[in-house]
Amino acid sequence: MWGYLGRRVLSTIPVVLIVAVLIFMMLRLTPGDPASVIAGDAATTADVEEIRAKLGLSGSIFSQFFIWIGHAMQGDFGESFFYKKTVASLIADRLEPTLALSTLTIILATVIAVPLGTLAAYKQGSWLDRGVMGLSVAGFSVPVFVIGYVLIYVFALKLGWFPVQGYQRLSDGFWGFLHRLILPSFALAIVFIALLARMTRTSVLEVLNEDYVRTARAKGLPNLKVLVFHALRNAAVPIVTVIGISVATLLGGVVVTESVFNIPGLGRLTVDAVLARDYPTVQAVILLFSLAYVFINLVIDVLYTVLDPRIRY
Repeated sequence: MWGYLGRRVLSTIPVVLIVAVLIFMMLRLTPGDPASVIAGDAATTADVEEIRAKLGLSGSIFSQFFIWIGHAMQGDFGESFFYKKTVASLIADRLEPTLALSTLTIILATVIAVPLGTLAAYKQGSWLDRGVMGLSVAGFSVPVFVIGYVLIYVFALKLGWFPVQGYQRLSDGFWGFLHRLILPSFALAIVFIALLARMTRTSVLEVLNEDYVRTARAKGLPNLKVLVFHALRNAAVPIVTVIGISVATLLGGVVVTESVFNIPGLGRLTVDAVLARDYPTVQAVILLFSLAYVFINLVIDVLYTVLDPRIRY
């Protein structure tokens, strides 16, 4: 098992390096110049060149990359061109809302989708099965921002159960913090509920036809015990895989959801930094998202060894 985990850890190193190179090169090769944005329309060529020199953009792309990656490996992502603050402090200020939104979204999606998918498999062909599959198709089809605006209109404007927009930090009170997160988390979770419910149904259906499940039923075990401890447990590996893959979609959905609900998280920071051509901020945030994605996939690989002894051996 340790050899397997060691190989998985080592394989993440080149992935992170490739991501860093791609992020840096894509930003540098796309049209636009942050020095021109900062200088304004009335600036002369000399003014723009002076700003480029101050920002460290006058050297070659290769020299800029090695300087940036050397500082990044020490935890120094430079100073934001737009906010005039260190990028590390900007990320620290915006990290809590994004982590809170992402965590609650995954919890909601898992708690709702896994039981629904399991019941749909158990009641295959019933109205419950058809209803879950229909809701899954609807969840895939509707964009996140449309779901967000519909929820705001119904539950915030019409019913008044939740605030329209905004975020309250955990340090200012837990219930206010949770109250403002429920609506955006549910809007973002609907897509994952659809994906995870369909995957759970498919995986459990495959397992329900196995010999050991029929043997458990023949022994007279209760249906709930057979479903949870025999079927769902053995179908957990593909379900966990889908949860890990969903993180990539979640990171993209956070950007849209934070904009709709006016949440000051890393998604909003990314959008503002891209519009301002703020290279250091965009590079650091995307690299952070990439590292989070690689880390979560590594955790999923570790969970494989727990869920399936065959992988461990």
